[in-house]
Amino acid sequence: MPASQNQTSDHQARILLGPGPCMTHPRVVRALSMPTVGHLDPQLLTLYAEEQVMLREVFQTRNDWTFALSGTGTSGMEAALVNLIEPGDEVLVAIHGYFGERLAEIAARVGGKVDRITRPLGEIFTVEEIEAALGGKKYKLFAIVHAETSTGAEQLHIQEIAAAAHKYGALILLDTVTSLGGIPVKIDEWQIDAAYSASQKNLGAPSGLSPVTMGPRAQAKIEGRKTQVASFYLDLKGYASYWGGAHAYHHTASSSLHYALMEGLRVLTEEGLDQAIARYRANAQQLWDGLVDLGMPPFIPLEYRLPPLTTARVPAGVDPHAIRARLLNEYNIEIAAGFGSLKDQVWRIGLMGYSSRRENITLLLGALGKLLSN
Repeated sequence: MPASQNQTSDHQARILLGPGPCMTHPRVVRALSMPTVGHLDPQLLTLYAEEQVMLREVFQTRNDWTFALSGTGTSGMEAALVNLIEPGDEVLVAIHGYFGERLAEIAARVGGKVDRITRPLGEIFTVEEIEAALGGKKYKLFAIVHAETSTGAEQLHIQEIAAAAHKYGALILLDTVTSLGGIPVKIDEWQIDAAYSASQKNLGAPSGLSPVTMGPRAQAKIEGRKTQVASFYLDLKGYASYWGGAHAYHHTASSSLHYALMEGLRVLTEEGLDQAIARYRANAQQLWDGLVDLGMPPFIPLEYRLPPLTTARVPAGVDPHAIRARLLNEYNIEIAAGFGSLKDQVWRIGLMGYSSRRENITLLLGALGKLLSN
């Protein structure tokens, strides 16, 4: 048999402990094997209605425009920005990591006049400094990352930050890619206008779908635009028509990915959102304690450290990339390097979805201990 025909037999199931994707729950794997149906099949349309109910539960919202886009988390980011920004709109982006910078870049590409406020990697903003920046100009949109995947930092005080944005007349867009399902996200209580996430992290499904939710103010902004949305594929009015009662054709969605996301949401909601968040926290504490014992304490202060994503300090004199390669090749464990100036200083360790299990933590800590002692 030619080698090209036998390549998949050499692929191993990895222990995915990086920043995403996470390991896929066996129930989700089975869901992926469901027979393919068409994108307008009544079975899939019925599933969409159930999926929306569960997404609203996880987002903690009653927003009508709550559905999953065909694309990764970046598609959710771009969809939110291209729909909420019209050419020339003033936009403020708070950047405390790589994905805040991506928000600013996309906002500029879709025609926004973007101002940035920044914090060093590993730090977060105070409400006061965000409010001071919002008061400096009449912004149409303010965007911020809730859980910065590049640093492992949670931006605190989101409810107060949203109130400040509204005080100055701006909509607030929240990146919840690494927070949704892993730490509290309360869209309605916090009065968040728009948010997006991704299927492959705390929701426990493969990558390829991006849940989004648009509140009444965001929906009104989109429906009242003076200019046409620059993207056909990411036009949220088109998505709303496809997911809503009309079920008008918009694009050929993957039934397999929606079956998988639905099963991931079932696993999460059966456990209970609060219980899952508590499990993430307990498992993260086990990891943090073990990292301290190994001489590689977490980079982020406990006050705003993310349970689903930990940045561990690389010990002095250790080649972080060589250790990562040995973890993968000798133990079949994937972790990730840091971004930017943190590339050689930290490892990023994810405990999300089905990856967040005590046996995985014990295995990782044991493997790191062995590798660092050699």
